[in-house]
Amino acid sequence: MLSAHALKIAQTLVRMNTVSQNSNLELIHFVRDTLAQLGVKSRLTFNADKTKANLFATLGEGKPSGIILSGHTDTVPWTGQDWSMDPLSALVQDGKLYGRGSADMKAFIGLALAHAEAFLNSQAPFAVHFAFSYDEEVGCFGVKELIADLRDAGIKPLACIVGEPTLMVPAIAHKGVYRYKCCVRGKEAHSSLTPHSVNAIEMAARVVGRVRDMAEGFEQHEPRFEGFDVPFSTASVGQFHGGIADNVVPRDAEFRYEFRDLPTANAAQMQAEVLAYAKSLEPAMKKVAPDAGFGFETICEIPSFLGSKDDAVTRLAQRLSGEQGTTLVAFGTEAGLFKNAGIPTVVCGPGSIQQAHQPDEFVTLEQLERCEAFMQGLANTQSMD
Repeated sequence: MLSAHALKIAQTLVRMNTVSQNSNLELIHFVRDTLAQLGVKSRLTFNADKTKANLFATLGEGKPSGIILSGHTDTVPWTGQDWSMDPLSALVQDGKLYGRGSADMKAFIGLALAHAEAFLNSQAPFAVHFAFSYDEEVGCFGVKELIADLRDAGIKPLACIVGEPTLMVPAIAHKGVYRYKCCVRGKEAHSSLTPHSVNAIEMAARVVGRVRDMAEGFEQHEPRFEGFDVPFSTASVGQFHGGIADNVVPRDAEFRYEFRDLPTANAAQMQAEVLAYAKSLEPAMKKVAPDAGFGFETICEIPSFLGSKDDAVTRLAQRLSGEQGTTLVAFGTEAGLFKNAGIPTVVCGPGSIQQAHQPDEFVTLEQLERCEAFMQGLANTQSMD
């Protein structure tokens, strides 16, 4: 049976509007103040304008190392979605906790916080760290600052559990997400004088075509990584803008594209191929207009994640969740960043990704009960093995 205390804290967090475009400080300060009542100090790292913060706290100060419980505090918006209730209501009905962020992933954070005192008093040989970040949904920006702060402070966690919704099945791999914006500058002219112009849309279309060719190449030739719904890397163009009138050769065009790379692929090489192809088009463009060319901007770079079923943290997550197997997930998380920082990592949390970002988002109370058992087991663990 899910404890009333844990459910109350999860509801409290869901009721806070932490859509990525907003501040998350209400939630961060709530966690900080709750921990302060237990005598636990929190490290905060902020974004540039101090409107958002990460929180890192250690429960069991003085132990030789600790296990991170990681979660992001921001949510996606709900504008335009057909909700049957207030997205911030945290309504409990029919065995489910509803609300934006209930599955992704405030319930995990709430249940971790509800067990802070148990972690503080645990006889486990390791501490428990809370690592709660900002701006995961828009590019995993906050956690990069958090990890850098840990490095600068000489804090070396033993392992990390990222509580994204996996139905409490430990996940040991996911693809990366790399998104870019390409801005093309050409030279405008009347459409009857095309030889005197550089058509930005047409130049952009050539690069778009190359991205499509790459996608087909991945599908046809890339070695498969079984276990993923799509067992090869993908590439796609999501937005395209350009032109002002039918009879004006467009000076400007812009498009956005992404790669979702397998853990065994190389996203940097993918982007390098796009850049090289665009550069090969520039000499002809510059003969007509010296300032014509391509500009690229990185929107987000979320590395892929590849753990192992043999990692001690994976075996621990299996034991605590009662799951014998592991899974792979299609969505991106902060796990790759922790792993790349040298911290063995697994993804395991309550709820289903099928509910995340959806109208009437929910997590079942049964999943929360399993997560609470996971937290209680962690507090009572005597070793990683």
